[in-house]
Amino acid sequence: MSNSSVKTGVLLALAAYCMWGFAPMYFKLLLAMPAGEILVHRILWSVLFLALLVLVSGEWLNVKNALKNHKVILILLVSGILLATNWLVFIWAINNDKLLEASLGYYINPLLNVLLGRLFLGERLSRMQKIAVGIALTGVLILVVSFGNVPWIALALAISFGIYGLLRKQVAVGALPGLLVETAMMVPFAVIYLWLFSTELSNMASNSLSWNTLLVVAGVVTTAPLLCFTSAARRLRYSTIGFFQYIGPSIMFLLAVFYYAEPFNPERLITFGFVWSALVIFSFDSYRTYSRLKPDLKY
Repeated sequence: MSNSSVKTGVLLALAAYCMWGFAPMYFKLLLAMPAGEILVHRILWSVLFLALLVLVSGEWLNVKNALKNHKVILILLVSGILLATNWLVFIWAINNDKLLEASLGYYINPLLNVLLGRLFLGERLSRMQKIAVGIALTGVLILVVSFGNVPWIALALAISFGIYGLLRKQVAVGALPGLLVETAMMVPFAVIYLWLFSTELSNMASNSLSWNTLLVVAGVVTTAPLLCFTSAARRLRYSTIGFFQYIGPSIMFLLAVFYYAEPFNPERLITFGFVWSALVIFSFDSYRTYSRLKPDLKY
């Protein structure tokens, strides 16, 4: 893999996780709407936005090719269900003032990515990277123990997105066509939900312009970071992708504590320090490796 491709992957990963980090600020604006209904609008507006992008980019042929491959369709169906599950849990957590626990889920996720990378992709970590994983795991365990019970929100977010990322890295389809197909397969469920359970807040004919704009923006808020993530995943090692995700939950952590004033204790603060210490060690080792290999990389 070329040096330019790696650099592009790094920038895409940074963009994806920063957008995810600030996403709760958007969903807090939709507190009046049930989580399931917000999920429905995420699906519907994302499909329209993705279809427009596919049309502009001229990738309809790749979409058609994906639809002809039964194995690809099956994988994208599973990844679509995992993605919808992740979205629903995340929205519910934000709307119920559980942003700290949601951030915990995305702290756990990189550790799960390392495990999945070792089990399914044959990836190995250097000694310093193993130390970094150990430090991060220690910090996460402190936070898990401090909850006093099973943090189901955190575990659901970590597991669903970890497996989703692994599947999307393995499937032979581009980021944009794949996102369109997997999201489009969720549309029938979204339509049924709207038909049976929707509230007046989904009636765009009677809503204010500002509220309808918020609903439409769900497509952009949803697809932009996902496009960046899936593109980055095809350019970087999966274990490396995992450590970029500390950016997202760190932003969420800061928002939860300092902006939304969710309660936190010293254990959470200690965990935050552990996690960023691990990130510094991992980043230093990655940079050292990159500097050593740079002369051998082809542009």
